[in-house]
Amino acid sequence: MLDIDFIVANPGAVKAAIEAKQVDLDLDALLALHEEVKVLVGEVEELRHERNVLSKQTGSASADERGDLIERSRAVGTRIKELETPLREKQETLQLLLLRVPNIPGADEPVGPDEESNVELRRVGDVPMFSFAARDHVDLLEMHDWADIGRAGKIAGSRSYALKGDLLLLEMALWRFALDFTQQRDFTLISMPAMAREAAFVGTGHFPHGQEDVYRLGEDDLYLSGTAEVGLNSLHSEEILSVADLPVRYAGFSPCFRREAGAAGRDVRGLLRVHQFFKVEQYVACAADKDESARWFDMLLANGEAIVSALELPYRVIRLSTGDMGAGKVRTWDIECWIPSQEQYRETHSVSEYYDWQARRTDLRYRDAEGKVRHMFTLNNTALATPRILVPLLENHQQADGTVRVPEALRAYVGGRETLSSPS
Repeated sequence: MLDIDFIVANPGAVKAAIEAKQVDLDLDALLALHEEVKVLVGEVEELRHERNVLSKQTGSASADERGDLIERSRAVGTRIKELETPLREKQETLQLLLLRVPNIPGADEPVGPDEESNVELRRVGDVPMFSFAARDHVDLLEMHDWADIGRAGKIAGSRSYALKGDLLLLEMALWRFALDFTQQRDFTLISMPAMAREAAFVGTGHFPHGQEDVYRLGEDDLYLSGTAEVGLNSLHSEEILSVADLPVRYAGFSPCFRREAGAAGRDVRGLLRVHQFFKVEQYVACAADKDESARWFDMLLANGEAIVSALELPYRVIRLSTGDMGAGKVRTWDIECWIPSQEQYRETHSVSEYYDWQARRTDLRYRDAEGKVRHMFTLNNTALATPRILVPLLENHQQADGTVRVPEALRAYVGGRETLSSPS
């Protein structure tokens, strides 16, 4: 959420952001409503002041004057009640409109309507050149009996899966690797609930824009989170931290759920796009300083690159365009890992910078060195998500006999094994 004073002072910049991020919002109507609310608030405050004055005068008035003062006070009270309902309704409508105002994208970020306008920053690592007929990850799963997608689908529908044997152990090894990695970089490890209230989704900006992609538990008025970011961003809501407490750094582990409502027909084969998955999410809340935020953006990106490099995966870094980055973000850069069977890079990590856009929605505050209470700046990036990362991992490290080489960084987590193969 942008500060209303900023919006009023910078309507041109906000309108440009609305256009660049393709948000359906009439800023002129919002600003007109804001003026209406200001006028009503001023009128109500004046009437309340008048009522207070009349109340004081009544206490010291003569018997002859008191009746008239009481009657005038009642009339003022009636008028206040008449104004309070429309004022409340207009304030609620204004708040809903403010929640739809996008953040201002960084001046250096590519402008465009969708992913076709994204810009490649760099490529790292060589894509494998197999001397044999390479298999895709589903063929490898079936060859080694490492998953049961068909039977899982009978239980939970399409885009479901059940990992088996060594692949389940490899998935858990990846979790532990990511947790160790982030802990060594001074992130506090924390497990997060899979469920959250609506306010937490509003706080991150997943609502109101992305409600169609979230599972709702209607009887409990809860939703299933698609990322630990939803809960992490609300952990310190309505608190006032000290500047000495910053930056807040969490590595949140949680099961995640996404309806994939806008992905019909895409990646239906295998493990790339599923409804339930697990993720270790990096989350940072820092002081309200753009240079400080930029340092943490670079750090989160570097962590993601270090993880995929440790997994020995070729990858590239992409700068997302204004139309692809999301409404609340100043910038988003993705790490995409190479998937041999698709002959393309696919997103595995996404680092996003928000400034105080999320903090204003969630009420994340701290007291700076001068004693002023300010909203924090927030950022996040994937550390590792499974089973998606298994797709490039299996396909890039497959060998001619169908076995899969285990990257050195993971071997300590799988009993020192250098390869995975079918059960004997």
